[in-house]
Amino acid sequence: MRRASLRLRLFGLIVTPLIVMAVILGYWRFMVAQNTAEDLFDRSLLSAALAISRDVVISEGDAILPSTRDLIRDASGGEVFYHATGPGGIYVTGYAYPPIAKDQGSAREGEIVVFEATYRDEPVRVLQVIEQVTVENLSGNTTVTVWQRMADRQAFANLLAARAAALIAGLLATLALVVWFGVKLGLRPLEDLQQAISIRSPDDLSRIKRAVPVETKGIVQTLNRLFGQVETSINAHQAFISDAAHQLRNPAAAVQSMAEAVQSATSKKDRDERLGELVRAAQNSARVAEQLLSLDRLQQPVNPTTFKPVDLREIVETTCADVGARILTQGIDFKVALPNQPIRIDGDRVFLAEAIKNLIDNAAKHGGKNLSAISVSLSRQADHVSVTVSDDGKGLTPDQSKVAFGRFSQVEPSDGSGLGLAIAASVAERHNGSLVINPVEAGASLSLFLPSQRQMPAQTGQ
Repeated sequence: MRRASLRLRLFGLIVTPLIVMAVILGYWRFMVAQNTAEDLFDRSLLSAALAISRDVVISEGDAILPSTRDLIRDASGGEVFYHATGPGGIYVTGYAYPPIAKDQGSAREGEIVVFEATYRDEPVRVLQVIEQVTVENLSGNTTVTVWQRMADRQAFANLLAARAAALIAGLLATLALVVWFGVKLGLRPLEDLQQAISIRSPDDLSRIKRAVPVETKGIVQTLNRLFGQVETSINAHQAFISDAAHQLRNPAAAVQSMAEAVQSATSKKDRDERLGELVRAAQNSARVAEQLLSLDRLQQPVNPTTFKPVDLREIVETTCADVGARILTQGIDFKVALPNQPIRIDGDRVFLAEAIKNLIDNAAKHGGKNLSAISVSLSRQADHVSVTVSDDGKGLTPDQSKVAFGRFSQVEPSDGSGLGLAIAASVAERHNGSLVINPVEAGASLSLFLPSQRQMPAQTGQ
């Protein structure tokens, strides 16, 4: 589903409440106009009634003055009808049949009565005034009734409401235009930022240094941090590919050299010897490729779903059985000490087996000429388990950990790839554990520590 642009969303969020408020104000202004029209017209009717009552007295019941007629016509805002009676109810002037209220009671002197009625099938507003006057020595109450069509009042009220609505609509339209272009102007820094990012080349991962509003600084900082992480990851992968190519070149060259030596062998014995060297070179090349793949997988982010309950005792036993025959054929004593009970932890079986295998291979390859024994032991402590691989070779000290655990690095030159301990350390880190070099008097001893209870794996990878 396509979402509206930020400009439209901001425009809607600002203008919608204004429209609602304009409707409310328009309704309120209409009601005020109705009340204003009623009040003005009632006052006009009262003024007309008082003027007519005065003229009845002045003219002694003959008629109202022309000036009064003009005043009533000009001030009322619409046609005004009137009816005047003198003392005793004698008709004086005006229209013959005034409207009468249905529920009107007896009116008293000086009282002003306002009601609504029907005159000639039209609703009208009626005002009636009763005053005591003396006409030709005849004293009594005079009743003046004036009325006006409701349609005239409604037209006046509608006119007031229409003017107010036009004013509100004009202000709202002006404000909408200001908001529309104001939002566009306010979002221009974002558009400039987007344009600046869009023209970048794929290789440009430098920080964004463009000045941006305070509200977007968080986005820019996140982008800069992401660019830095991507650049670090790319550099790490490029370095890994370069190192991997360098490490694979030597085994590949050795295989090629051994193959050429087999072709140039002059006797069957010489050929058999060179074939054995060729097989060992091919095995070494395959092992390096396998370690490179393992190291690449270890650089990927941790997926907690791959961590399942496993029996570490069974993993150690199986791994030692796989490599034990090869170790023994080299004339090296190989011992394995395992507990009688399973040791269950949460982890990745493939990576754990690879780490243990690399620890054993490291002891066999770097033990030197005097290497005669390798031992593997598994033990459980209160909050962790440990796999320890020891040998009686040249030895390895804790202060050599940085070099020994580095990728493609070796304490002393050998035919190894320099990846074995790096992979084992990465597996330990992936399982929230650690790989340490134990201080021993002779030989080397390395321990892989792993938590005995499941913990959330740390995020690894570049």
